[in-house]
Amino acid sequence: MKINLFDFDGTIYDGDSTVDFIKYIIKRNPLAIIWLPFMGFYGLLYILRFINKTIMKQGFYKIFMFVKIDKKFLDDFWNIHEKKIKKFYIDRNHKNDIIISASPEFLLRPICNKLGVMDLIGSVVNQNIGTYTGINCHDVEKVRRLNEKYSDYKVIESYSDSIKSDKPILKLAEKAYLVKKDDITLINFDK
Repeated sequence: MKINLFDFDGTIYDGDSTVDFIKYIIKRNPLAIIWLPFMGFYGLLYILRFINKTIMKQGFYKIFMFVKIDKKFLDDFWNIHEKKIKKFYIDRNHKNDIIISASPEFLLRPICNKLGVMDLIGSVVNQNIGTYTGINCHDVEKVRRLNEKYSDYKVIESYSDSIKSDKPILKLAEKAYLVKKDDITLINFDK
């Protein structure tokens, strides 16, 4: 099976969808702003290496408890933020594309369905209380999760906005691309 792999945030989405989602939660329920100092505390613990990225993000995601995240809430979010999907991606055929992201699967599922991508692999997060099932889907975890789901595949192209954090999925591809805003550059790992 021939596939193409795409990171989501910063690659096909102009920005960070989770950050935009948190802002949207605060806009919909201004009381949620009281969670921001706790998010700062979790961020500091992560910077000081007392906690890992999964625990930090789980601390951030507790803000999900301030709203009812259902299909309508997610559809409303994407009706506003769909415009941030980059043109180069909209203009593609997505039938062989797998989006593989650290963002919560529940958040990306509606837009991936609308775009008609082959599959989505993301962080599995409880949308009601912000807890993870497993670990944050980043770095080598992306490849592990891909291999858990698929065994017979060939990666034709892989796209990311960060060689550092997505090198494992970029190195799987015959052609790997770095995406910075609207610039797409072929990566040569042989140099």
